[in-house]
Amino acid sequence: MITAGFYNDLKSLSEILLLAEHQHRSPRRSPEPLVAAPSGLRAAKRRPRPAAAPRALSPPCGCCCRAMALQGPGQLIFYVNGRKIVEKNADPEQMLLSYLRKRLRLTGTKYGCGEGGCGACTVMISTYEPTLKKIRHYSANACLLPICSLYGVAVTTVEGVGSTKTRIHPVQERLAKCHGSQCGFCTPGMVMSIYTLLRNHTEPSSEQMVAALAGNLCRCTGYRPILDACKTFCKEPVCCQRKGNGKCCLDQEDYLFDEEEKVSTRLFSTDEFQPLDPTQELIFPPELMRMAENQPKRTLTFHGERMTWISPGSLDELLDLKAAHPKAPLVIGNTSVGPEMKSGSVFHPIVIAPARIPDLHVVKSTDDGLTLGAACSLSLVKDALANAISEFPEEKTKVFCAVLQQLRTLGGEQIRNVASLGGNIMSRKSTSDLNPILAASNCMLNLASRGRKRQIPLSDIFADGVGNNTITPEEILVSVHIPHSRKGEHVSAFRQAPRRENALSIINAGMRVLFEEGTDIIKDLSIFYGGAVSATVCAKQTCQTLIRRHWNEQMLDEACRLVLKELAFPGSDSGEKVDYKKTLMVSFFYRFFLEVLQSLKTKDSGHCPGIPTEYRSVLQDFKTKMPQSIQIFQDTEPSQSPQDPVGRPIMHLSGIKHATGEAVYVDDLPSVDGELFLAVVTSSRAHAKIISIDTSEAVKEPGVFDIITAYDVPATNEFYYSDDPEIIFAKNKVICVGQIVCAVVADSNVHAKQAAVKVKIEYEVLEPVILTIEEAIEHNSFFEPKRKLEQGNVDQAFETVENVIEGEICIGGQEHFYLETQSVLAVPRGEDKEMDVYVSTQHPAIIQEMVAASLGVPSNRIMCHVKRVGGAFGGKLLKAGLLASVAAVAANKTSRAVRLILSREDDMLITGGRHPFVCKYKVGFMSDGRIRAVDAKYYINGGCTPDESVLVGELSLLKMDNAYKIPNLRCWAYACKTNLPSNTAFRGFGFPQSALVTETWITEIADKTGLPPEKIREINMYKENEQTHFKQQLDPQNLIRCWNECMEKSAYYTRKTAVNEFNKQNYWKKRGIAIVPMKFPFGLGMRYLSQAAALVHIYTDGSVLLTHGGIEMGQGIHTKMIQVASRELNIPMSHIHFCETSTTTVPNACASAGSAGTDVNGMAVKDACQTLLKRLQPIISKNPKGTWNDWIKEAFEQSVSLSATGYFRGYNENMDWEKGEGQPFTYFLYGAACSEVEINCLTGDHKTLRTDIVMDIGCSINPAVDIGQIEGAFVQGIGLYTMEELKYSADGALYTRGPDQYKIPAVCDIPEQFSVSLLSSSENPYAIYASKGIGEAGFFLGCSVFFALRDAITGVRSERGLKKTFALNSPLTAEQIRAGCTDDFTEMVIERCGGRICLNISG
Repeated sequence: MITAGFYNDLKSLSEILLLAEHQHRSPRRSPEPLVAAPSGLRAAKRRPRPAAAPRALSPPCGCCCRAMALQGPGQLIFYVNGRKIVEKNADPEQMLLSYLRKRLRLTGTKYGCGEGGCGACTVMISTYEPTLKKIRHYSANACLLPICSLYGVAVTTVEGVGSTKTRIHPVQERLAKCHGSQCGFCTPGMVMSIYTLLRNHTEPSSEQMVAALAGNLCRCTGYRPILDACKTFCKEPVCCQRKGNGKCCLDQEDYLFDEEEKVSTRLFSTDEFQPLDPTQELIFPPELMRMAENQPKRTLTFHGERMTWISPGSLDELLDLKAAHPKAPLVIGNTSVGPEMKSGSVFHPIVIAPARIPDLHVVKSTDDGLTLGAACSLSLVKDALANAISEFPEEKTKVFCAVLQQLRTLGGEQIRNVASLGGNIMSRKSTSDLNPILAASNCMLNLASRGRKRQIPLSDIFADGVGNNTITPEEILVSVHIPHSRKGEHVSAFRQAPRRENALSIINAGMRVLFEEGTDIIKDLSIFYGGAVSATVCAKQTCQTLIRRHWNEQMLDEACRLVLKELAFPGSDSGEKVDYKKTLMVSFFYRFFLEVLQSLKTKDSGHCPGIPTEYRSVLQDFKTKMPQSIQIFQDTEPSQSPQDPVGRPIMHLSGIKHATGEAVYVDDLPSVDGELFLAVVTSSRAHAKIISIDTSEAVKEPGVFDIITAYDVPATNEFYYSDDPEIIFAKNKVICVGQIVCAVVADSNVHAKQAAVKVKIEYEVLEPVILTIEEAIEHNSFFEPKRKLEQGNVDQAFETVENVIEGEICIGGQEHFYLETQSVLAVPRGEDKEMDVYVSTQHPAIIQEMVAASLGVPSNRIMCHVKRVGGAFGGKLLKAGLLASVAAVAANKTSRAVRLILSREDDMLITGGRHPFVCKYKVGFMSDGRIRAVDAKYYINGGCTPDESVLVGELSLLKMDNAYKIPNLRCWAYACKTNLPSNTAFRGFGFPQSALVTETWITEIADKTGLPPEKIREINMYKENEQTHFKQQLDPQNLIRCWNECMEKSAYYTRKTAVNEFNKQNYWKKRGIAIVPMKFPFGLGMRYLSQAAALVHIYTDGSVLLTHGGIEMGQGIHTKMIQVASRELNIPMSHIHFCETSTTTVPNACASAGSAGTDVNGMAVKDACQTLLKRLQPIISKNPKGTWNDWIKEAFEQSVSLSATGYFRGYNENMDWEKGEGQPFTYFLYGAACSEVEINCLTGDHKTLRTDIVMDIGCSINPAVDIGQIEGAFVQGIGLYTMEELKYSADGALYTRGPDQYKIPAVCDIPEQFSVSLLSSSENPYAIYASKGIGEAGFFLGCSVFFALRDAITGVRSERGLKKTFALNSPLTAEQIRAGCTDDFTEMVIERCGGRICLNISG
């Protein structure tokens, strides 16, 4: 057997080949190669089996390899999971992702975005480099890799890493057992990123591990448990419990653990983990090594339906091709051309792929620098620069260091591993982080065309600021020469992006200065910016003007003004504010000025003053560190049976399947015979009459089966859940951009999408077009009813208060960004108008109802099935019903199965998200901070149809008090009707917005009174049994406990003193700290919304099948329900299985929403189990020493029914809006969070240093799941409050339609220290086992980061004498932070002229 460990000891290829021949002749034969069928036919009838342990591969014989060299150019040969693939008709337009999923049926690799931004499709690519005799493993995004680029490579997917059928890999095991998966959709990608790192570094550093995950997004977990799993592989200890007493390094004082409390901090045991054994991994196929060693490099050509892919083997062939096809792009990693073609903005009939040409991969050190081939990946460039920096003296490596700094945050690992240096340069994109620094550093481009070679400065291609035609179409970039830095030369690079890592820059810069020897007189200066205009731009006139100037404050002032004058640029249509970009430009130059000044002082302290100590910290950028964390929860009682799983941190029961890719989601379901694919055609107008729909060109497209419109809906096309309808297909008019007008069904997803863009719709614009809340108010455009709550005498209270503040806050919307996009598979059964609908939804019953109504059949003909959902957060309720109806109508018309999987762009465009808020408030208070009166109006942007908007408005009013007693209160909620896609339910359901408003005026009161915000919070907090503003009784004891414990565990006052001290010692960096309480009401307002049912079968072998109405979407509901059944039946969890949620087993189930899933379904499961146990009791009593199986066998023989339903009527909740009172909630959750941040005042960037959370969730059924929900919600809250920004055009079109433009929190955004404590000794008499519904509550606590940022900005403004009140909106982005930190640079940008900069550089 050949394993990786044995392979590592081999000294030559010949030894490997001899061993391979021996193994080939052994009885254990390798599988036959998979020969892919021509396009349009199924690739293989059987799914390749995952390789079994030990991880050996049997290669074919030598004669097979020799014959391969003679095969024609049309054959694509590569390996997947150790099995040979021979694709005879490779289509250049097909990406590896679709090939794996649709042709090879390897569905573990997921579609998340299609643009390389989320990491869900990560695979490992392995190549052999014959010149270096090395095998290279690297992670890559399968959604960006054309299969034609895979010639001679080995691909490993999550199925090839391990499976439950063979052997689970340690990465998969630890990720699952550390609770690192919730919905599980991102998990295979996480596994592959970690696995690839471990293939290259068996004991990686924590920095390497964090970097490996920078390109992977998770919307559920908050990343902490994923990183916990990663830490177990790292060579150095990363906390936790390193003290002798076993406590965490986060703990500052012993009192954080009450000696009388039985608490635990271990959510998993490392003793259970199998060791990582590198010798058991799949080896690189020796056959591919032979190909690389022996096969002559020849041109490979692949012809697709629309495109030809040509891969030359030599530089001469490439030059000939480029001469023949000058317009054909060169593609290496496809990270630029691929997304452009996918978006439909460009199409290339011929693509040239030069990745196999050795001349383009050169890495050569010369006397004056480093020459790097244009095809070198950015990762390879990064490694080459790091090596050079370690070898050469510091004086020579300043350019290398600056380029390396930009590379560290450019994209994620998956992008850097395939994107090329040459592609980055030649694409000339404005957002390139490399081009400004390469241009500023005098890098040279080595160009070649047929019969000609030349060298030009890289800066030449940006001479006019828009990317000129210095390079002819026939020329190709062969290599780039990066020079050594010289004595007296200083080089730096800068960037600011919406997210610190894996995000395109807002502005980036490269700067270089050379001084006359021994002086501070400028001899040469280069300043380049990216992001300002359409290409990298040079401040050429500025640089020429400053030659011979001294490097001092006068030069700084002049330089900033010259830059702003020279690089004036127009505003951007995409919503990026110009002032922020300009401020960054001069701030970057100031940062460069400080760096150089400090460096000059280091070399000549006698003549150069350097910079003040308090300025120096800004010279260090924020770095992403492996976070330290601790989770504290109450242990189970010693008397509890070891078999009883309730209260224990049980792993998510699908965790292993998540990690192996075996967990099945809708688009993983096998193809149905004759299945069709659907692509939607959406409106491009916000409000318009439909004049005509021309489908003539679309139906001519290959593979098109039919076009579906409103006229094909057999029955209901409009659903009236209120006065305004929810609409399946627009019929006569459209009311938003993104409304579905019609749909194309075709034989493939690709054909359907290609045809969809050919549908031409003619519109007549209607007025008014209402997009914003302000426009809705102006036009009195609201959904009814408007809601109002009032208590006390507000007007009289305002007359008696000592202070009044009035203000307005805007809170932006939020995209759900569930990793699994909206997905439906509708399958007609062929008789009685029955149809199976497999759908990713939180509410199967509404899907059944809407599909049945649209088809005009009774609900009993529609069977809705949900196995699991890849994230939802409220976004898969009503919208999922409309989309399921679209698919069902198409399936009904065609009598074929129809699959609808929305692309990420369409999902974001069509489905809406969290409601944007505008609140206008007036607050009256006393000088001691006591609030006496509040008058507030909440306006929410509901979009074009009602959806859940009125209900969101109602709950916003009911929850607006947060944790505070307000004696006199009047508040209104208005759901604005606009021409945007209708917004819908989202985690927290209005509370995150209305409570943020409350906390905003709390801090404003603190500003006004001069009291600390925490004192204002304490004085106004509910303190004893009293009534809310809607007259519901409230016991705030646990609220106060959470607040006090959070104060203690966070060491708030000690750290606040430390923050103040830090701020005194640092001018350009500031810290802030904030602590925020929370009261989160639990309830859905009406009893019928919380009813639930369950069905439990016991089979004669003793196994139990459980089903209920809840949906598994990452919150662990099925795991918890099995825990409940295990306790009630007193049998191990292993005896119990959950299959799926279906309308065939549990009818009329309520939505899994509002954190109620476990509460209500747990009661139903308990009821069913108790019914069964009651039936079994006589048998058990007769045979008390018998086993479970004995009792079940006996029950069957006695004809005792072993099936039972369980039912829960729901909570007795009600609200009378006419009276403004009621009992809309059953109980309350409480919590508090303290967060500390650090901001960079020059850029607006920030880092969350530490967060401590204390939550009251009653008695946790599963602490691991519950803590995961708190952390995941908290990080999602950070996204809403600090970074997630939706941008629309003036016409109502959404700009932010994917992870490239819309940034959710990544690994770099979570707190460096993260502590979550569950309040002990808390019980809830209203819910199953005294627990509380936890899914939503933690979200709001993310605003503690918002207010910590506000505290830091307040510190800046106070220091600079800016005492006046300032307003901050949500999200509090870097742009807002920078604008809040007003200084000479922001004033210079606003005023365009005025006094000189006076920054006291000399100290």
